[in-house]
Amino acid sequence: MSQVEKKAGLLRRTSSSKKPLKEKVVLMYDEIFAKEDPAKNNPRFWDELFLMKVNLEYLESKLESVDGEEVQRIQDNINSLFHHCVQALGEEHQIKVVNALQTLCALFRGVHQKNKSASGFDIINMLMGFDKAEQRMKDLMERLDGLLCGDSSESLKSLCLKLLLCLVTVTDNISQNTILEYVMINSIFEAILQILSDVSSRGQHGYDAVVLLALLVNYRKYESVNPYIVKLSIVDDEPTLDVSMLLQYKDKEEENQGGFFSTLTSMVGSMFIADVDEKLSVQTNEAILLALYEAVHLNRNFITVLAQSHPEIDIPVTPTTPTPTTPTTPLGTTPPSLDMMNNPELPLDPNLQTSNLLITFLKYASIVMQDTKDEHRLNSARLCLIILTCIAEDQYADAFLHDDNMNFRVNLHRMPMRHRKKAVDKNIPSRPLVCAVLDLMVEFIVTHMMKDFPMDLYLRCVQIIHKLLCYQKKCRIRLHYTWRELWSALINLLKFLLSNETTLLAKHNIFHLALLVRNTHINTIYNEISSKDILVSTNTGQWKEAASKVTHALVNVRAIINHFNPKIESYAAVNHISQLSEEQVLEVVRSNYDTLTLKLQDGLDQFERYSEQPKEAAFFKELVRSISLNVRKNVSLNTLSQDVLLKEFSTIS
Repeated sequence: MSQVEKKAGLLRRTSSSKKPLKEKVVLMYDEIFAKEDPAKNNPRFWDELFLMKVNLEYLESKLESVDGEEVQRIQDNINSLFHHCVQALGEEHQIKVVNALQTLCALFRGVHQKNKSASGFDIINMLMGFDKAEQRMKDLMERLDGLLCGDSSESLKSLCLKLLLCLVTVTDNISQNTILEYVMINSIFEAILQILSDVSSRGQHGYDAVVLLALLVNYRKYESVNPYIVKLSIVDDEPTLDVSMLLQYKDKEEENQGGFFSTLTSMVGSMFIADVDEKLSVQTNEAILLALYEAVHLNRNFITVLAQSHPEIDIPVTPTTPTPTTPTTPLGTTPPSLDMMNNPELPLDPNLQTSNLLITFLKYASIVMQDTKDEHRLNSARLCLIILTCIAEDQYADAFLHDDNMNFRVNLHRMPMRHRKKAVDKNIPSRPLVCAVLDLMVEFIVTHMMKDFPMDLYLRCVQIIHKLLCYQKKCRIRLHYTWRELWSALINLLKFLLSNETTLLAKHNIFHLALLVRNTHINTIYNEISSKDILVSTNTGQWKEAASKVTHALVNVRAIINHFNPKIESYAAVNHISQLSEEQVLEVVRSNYDTLTLKLQDGLDQFERYSEQPKEAAFFKELVRSISLNVRKNVSLNTLSQDVLLKEFSTIS
């Protein structure tokens, strides 16, 4: 018996000299791309079409091959195909719905691929006819909303989300996708939240739903009022906020209700990957980090969720294996509500360690920030620091971070370094969370002083420290922290800047960073700086003004050095000591502190608040572009096998 081969809709017998035969669906596609109305001679044409298994490859390639004149000739038929696809979404016959969804995806991709240089209006006109576009898109969004919110099968809901992701990412720049204007007018925000509020639906569709929302929030966010931004900023429903965040890698799923925030935290936890050597790596996922940023930045209610605690489940160490882009298993569960955790009747185990979203995020950031040489990891590290910046500026978050009654053991991951011993996890003390944030900043400072200096990340890092110290000064908080490590890190950073001044100045304004360090730690004795002051004050390059500011800012540093150095030397000479201990130096400082005269300097406890626009706009524009390209590459309707879908619905219909 001869073998039958199938390719792009052609059926060909290898042992026969006859012309290749075509699938019936391909013949029907050819009729659509002819000038005549395909339903003219066959009134049941459209009904029959959606009963046929879609040939995505052939349909997309056919759309891409159409030239300018042919577009005009077949536009009515393409418009009719789009219209009947939307109509088929309302059919009870599930196979028709599946085929209509897949056909719509092929239409969106094929038309955009062919007309990359065309205006958004021309693409809309080719797809659905500009005069009918508003009604067509209204009908489409209503049908998709109904499928997502109704009792449709999980496969259909997944297919709807794939279609929406396909639509959102067909252009490199999401803000140039004019069709999304109709997605703004006909919002599916509530449908997305409904998916994320159900634990079963969230487990299967949470990733796609969160990524979709993150992309929609970034559509022309600086140019017009984006309804998804407005709605996300006011989410405060009880099922969403009355839950703690994450029980990562739990074996059994608890039937608790969650929401958008719960899904985000589950996904942050799911990005951890450990290998058998206990050298943690991490799967960077900029789309989920972007969604987390938008929640923290736009919705102050989300800050309260950061603080909600639950029992901690250790992350198991497992071999690193490729992880699918779209999770296929539940990403996590929702712990008891905050009220339940505060219930005096709740039995509390003093040996039970608790955790929360912020701890999970800090652990994740400690891995991402270790290696910033890769572009995606650099973007992720920058986004982590931006998120921490927003947190450090929030009064509620700061109050929680510094609460002495809320102590946690946070096992941050540290980069292996030759000159320091490996930290022993068991010795980690239970402290307010601000200590873990400071530890993370210190860790970054001491591990990234390298030739390819990440200036932007250092600026953000020191700014976060400064904002936390400003809060402590404002609220008169005396934090029990190992300040020596922080001050040592800052001093070593200044030493690095000074010793590499010539090289760094060719690329960076190191004086801006030096000034930030000075504002962060004004009362340290900078012995290393005094000998280098002349370099700063005489610099005549492009950073002359910034250098002058640093020189002026160091007036108290020089006063401290000039005041205490002679007294320390005198103490050593009188007592015949070649090298003083720390206690002896402190004794000299305490004895002579009253005679020290310093110049009052204003503004040390003030800082510029974070603002996305205009400073960060370029970064987020490129980040969203990168995410969109990645989503487009990975979103394939073939991930839901057509054969599986058709088999599933053929037994139902």
